[in-house]
Amino acid sequence: MLQKLRDGTSGWVATAIIVLLMIPFLLVIDQSYLGGMGANNVAQVKAPPKWWQGAPEWWPVSKLWEHREVGVDEFRQRFEQERQRQRQELGEAFDPRQFETVENKRLVLDQLIDEKVLQLAASRAGVTVGDAAVTEYIASIPEFQVEGKFDLNRYQLALAGQVPALTPAQFEQRVRQSLQQGLVPTGLATSAFVTEAEFDRIVRLSGEQRDLEVVLLPAPAEDTAPVDAAQIQAWYQEHPGDFMRPEAVTIEYIQVDASQLPAPAPADEATLRSRFEQERARLAGPEQRLASHILVRVDAGADEATRKAAEEKARQLAAQAQAPGADFAALARANTEDPGSRESGGDLGWVERGMMVAPFEDALFSMQPGEVRGPVQTDFGWHVLQLRELKQGEQVEFEQVREELVREQAQADRERAFSELTGRLTDLVYQNPSSLAPAAEQLGLQVHKLGPFSRTDTIGIGASPEVKKAAFSEALIEDGTASDPIQIAPDQSVVIRVLEHAPEQVRPLEEVGEQVVAAIRADRQHKAALAAADALVERLRAGEAMADIAAAEKLEVMPVPGLPRGAPVPSPQANAAIFAAQPAAEGKPAAGRVDMPDQRQAVFVVNAVHPGDPAKLEPEQRSALRSQLEQIQGMGSAEEYVRAMRKRYKVQVEESQL
Repeated sequence: MLQKLRDGTSGWVATAIIVLLMIPFLLVIDQSYLGGMGANNVAQVKAPPKWWQGAPEWWPVSKLWEHREVGVDEFRQRFEQERQRQRQELGEAFDPRQFETVENKRLVLDQLIDEKVLQLAASRAGVTVGDAAVTEYIASIPEFQVEGKFDLNRYQLALAGQVPALTPAQFEQRVRQSLQQGLVPTGLATSAFVTEAEFDRIVRLSGEQRDLEVVLLPAPAEDTAPVDAAQIQAWYQEHPGDFMRPEAVTIEYIQVDASQLPAPAPADEATLRSRFEQERARLAGPEQRLASHILVRVDAGADEATRKAAEEKARQLAAQAQAPGADFAALARANTEDPGSRESGGDLGWVERGMMVAPFEDALFSMQPGEVRGPVQTDFGWHVLQLRELKQGEQVEFEQVREELVREQAQADRERAFSELTGRLTDLVYQNPSSLAPAAEQLGLQVHKLGPFSRTDTIGIGASPEVKKAAFSEALIEDGTASDPIQIAPDQSVVIRVLEHAPEQVRPLEEVGEQVVAAIRADRQHKAALAAADALVERLRAGEAMADIAAAEKLEVMPVPGLPRGAPVPSPQANAAIFAAQPAAEGKPAAGRVDMPDQRQAVFVVNAVHPGDPAKLEPEQRSALRSQLEQIQGMGSAEEYVRAMRKRYKVQVEESQL
């Protein structure tokens, strides 16, 4: 039978059938296996193989392309890191609603894309980073040092405190990748230089001052001229973006708030005593162990022979340390490869649970005082451990902590009631997702209504970014079904359903007629102000003196001697316009106009230009300024390199994943 089956599936007909069967499979398979975007990626950077720069993108040739992806989880983690950074930097001024903009998300994504571009460029250029460079860099990080020296204990604590926690191997890989992708840009940034001629030219320009005279024109008279229907219609059609009604939704929602739930019944004595037994170790305080160690380091990329040799060395050191009369501290000073504890004879101080990596802790907390054990393997290598002293946590009696237990049990009961109520609400809503009323009725909760509100409104629960994201999601708008529970605060969640949705649209002319008329008159008034200012500029360029023009027009001349470049006088924009004006030439003064912050116009004339003088710089100032200029130029070169590499590769972004 098997032979017949084989014969029947080996011909061209069978081959054709198999190919046809594969087609739908290829349509549903995750495209990341084929060099495509993939379902769990936000962006992808890819380049054709170096040996075939003109390779097409269609499959299966696309499998030859090199690519790097920005995963959804990677993007979200970086976005949260940026959120925390801005929250710490801005304090109370931080606006969580403003932070959740698409523009912010694209900024974070662009940073990640640039990193992937640099990774791909470094890989294609054959850039590698050795283990020694990784170790040296990690040891130089101040957060891992104690009194200026690398400390293994602090290193482990810092990695364990990350969210999610990192193993040393994972962190070392990140450092290696970071050094690899930053090698070329860093080289460009640190190799920049400024010639003497460039330096002097920059000093002359940056230190330039100008003498000028300025007159501030009065605001033009209010425009009260009539606006006819044709003008209104034309303006309305030419400026539709000025009269948009934003997308809006109206929602109904049920809110569950733990603080509004009935107070839980007081816990009985048996429950409190049971909790006391469960929490005795925590209430008593953590057990501490005074430990020392000897580390035989093994790099992550070491081969099997190197690992075996390190293990054997650790075994021999353990045997020496276990010998009667052995001096563990002396052995550690002579042999340990942990620079943070070498000088102290391997002393790690008092260690509690959670301070070290798991294999290290499991061994240490199973030892007896005075015991030496090893070798113990961790991601750092092989350890020989010595437990010098044991300190038990301070014991407490039930009555000493009874009130604390009462409070904790009440909080636990309240949280359990909140969780149970949220779970029951979810189950009932799933049974009838097209209406919240039945679930609310069964649970004795109230259905609220909110809206209409837009993406920028901050009313009620609509101020929550999570609620807003759900309310404006395509799924809830199109299906009209209820959402999953959305947490809006600790122990507060809501279930929402979109009742009405109004897409973004131009407001009808009948509704915005007065705004259109006001816009037309404001435009005419602004044009009148520009025309008046331009007329004065032309008179100045024709040779009239500023004083004569000011007297004739009853304006006040304001002399501004020695205005420095970059000074916000009369405004930053005005200063830029003044220094953009070409110096006087062939008897024609440099004149111009600028918009003032109050929408008025200022007219100026430049009477003299005083370049900066490089000779007046002290040697220290000259050296410091040159260093700053080289840093600026170096950073510009590095950024230009990133932009150039990004243009070489194809970048694909999946906006729906943001």
